[in-house]
Amino acid sequence: MSTSIAQVTFDSDNPRALAEFWSGVLQEPVDDYGNEFVATVGRSGDGTGLMFIKVPEGRSGKNRIHLDLVTAEWSTEVDRLVGLGAKRLDEYDEFDTHWITFADPEGNLFDLAELR
Repeated sequence: MSTSIAQVTFDSDNPRALAEFWSGVLQEPVDDYGNEFVATVGRSGDGTGLMFIKVPEGRSGKNRIHLDLVTAEWSTEVDRLVGLGAKRLDEYDEFDTHWITFADPEGNLFDLAELR
């Protein structure tokens, strides 16, 4: 038996709203079985995806883990993510990679890299 990732879980103030944001980012539907305490995206397909759970405390400090996304449609995707509610924080061109760091609506950091 091997170990595999079931989902990446985000602590959240509003799981449904955050799931809707990530649903738009990944262009995957929010799964049907959520409620006010938990919502998921992408679990109805192959069983892996993102989970958002309600927690009483707010986020403090920088993420210790974040998602790295990649696209060949760089400028289109940057504009689309901002239109969905992502906040553009910084842009980098290092380690033979060009990427932008964003924050989602609850302040969780993620990166979008340009596929070259």
